[in-house]
Amino acid sequence: MLHFKKLDDATSCELCSYYKNSPYLLSDYSIGLKKMWKDVLNPEFAVSSGCVVTKNTVNNETTFDFPLPVSDEHCIASALEDISKYCRDNYVKLKLSNVPEAHISDVTSLFPHCDITYDRKYSDYIYHTAKLAEMSGRSYSAQRNHIKKFHLQYPDAVFKVFNKDDIPSVKKFLDRFRSIFAKTAGSALEEMRYSESMIDRIGSSCFRSGGFVLDNEIISLCFCEKCGDTLIDHIEKALYEFEGVYPATVQAFLQTFGGDTKYFNREDDSGDRGLRISKLQYKPYKVAHKYFITVNNELSKIVDHPTIVSERLTYSKISEVDIPQYNILCLDDESNKYWGYDYRAACEKPSYEYFYQDQKSDFENRVNMSFAIRHDNEFIGEVILHNFDCKGTCEIGIRLLNNHKGMGYGREALNTIIRYALYELGLDAVYARCYKENRVSSNMLSTVMRLDNNDENYLYYIATF
Repeated sequence: MLHFKKLDDATSCELCSYYKNSPYLLSDYSIGLKKMWKDVLNPEFAVSSGCVVTKNTVNNETTFDFPLPVSDEHCIASALEDISKYCRDNYVKLKLSNVPEAHISDVTSLFPHCDITYDRKYSDYIYHTAKLAEMSGRSYSAQRNHIKKFHLQYPDAVFKVFNKDDIPSVKKFLDRFRSIFAKTAGSALEEMRYSESMIDRIGSSCFRSGGFVLDNEIISLCFCEKCGDTLIDHIEKALYEFEGVYPATVQAFLQTFGGDTKYFNREDDSGDRGLRISKLQYKPYKVAHKYFITVNNELSKIVDHPTIVSERLTYSKISEVDIPQYNILCLDDESNKYWGYDYRAACEKPSYEYFYQDQKSDFENRVNMSFAIRHDNEFIGEVILHNFDCKGTCEIGIRLLNNHKGMGYGREALNTIIRYALYELGLDAVYARCYKENRVSSNMLSTVMRLDNNDENYLYYIATF
């Protein structure tokens, strides 16, 4: 069971301790990025099977970073299973973000129905630290010329390691930088604003910071974080009027701070053409794509809600016309004490359309699929396929209005929809559970499914063919 903590000042040290050994090379697995973009990402984190799992919520969409091992006894597959269960329990689609390319197969081996994409503008530029610190060879001749010109024109410029005492001077530099900042794109201005929010952390043990100083004025800034073998460059800014200051700052910073790292991550280019050209000119070791994986279940292939017919009954989507009867079914406390879900936990006073819209949204998101059970076109109950594990199984549940119980409709509906799930959706198995004291349900389930297991509270049934 995942229990998430919000990232705040009280928890940031804990998350930082996990990221400090990240092997993924990607900037998203760093406390600096999570803190800088906290108001956008709304990050939360939990530990599962020796891995840290970070949940991000952007514009009401929930995604999970790929599990990051934080102990020798870690199990990525188990952590992914826990994420999947969390999504099922909370009726959200399983979406993984920032998946390293080498770990795509870890996801697809568990979950066979996946959509995999990446956005080039968010890909990180990874360099060999030693090569960029030396900039030797013909491929770096242009950068060396710029650096040489910088030192010739500004011989009094000195690279300095910044600490807490330098924070006021750094803020003054950023004010000056902002006043001549040429980029007016929304994303660039946003990045500038969030960069400024990190300045008070200069001098923290989590970060390394430095830049050139000329005539007691800061003219460049680099603000980085070490994660595993990678130095992640969160902020890199300089005053354009000092020709060559950018490559000079990068080289001096790596010569000062890069000795204990193998890679230098200068983050993405946000789709900015100038940044892309510049970052490619520094000859990256690789452009690391961050993959976005949407894990689908068998409902993802369903275009329209089906209508199914059995001997006496019809099963179709619940419509607005059904709302009065559907509300009676959903609000019946006596009947629903065995349903396994108390609506009051989510909404104490549901509106007229609450239950209808809830099941409609679940199907639109391909999380669950509810069928109205109809007899002679009259709504008499609901059968639902839910809790899809994205690996070939789901659960089934059924409830009937009181005046239609005891007529065999439940058994007929179960048998029909189980067959649909196995032979039309292509599931391997369908599960059901009921409370041990619910003899009516256990008798009905045992006529269609076989008893698979039991515990203190439940009897568990399975159908496979």
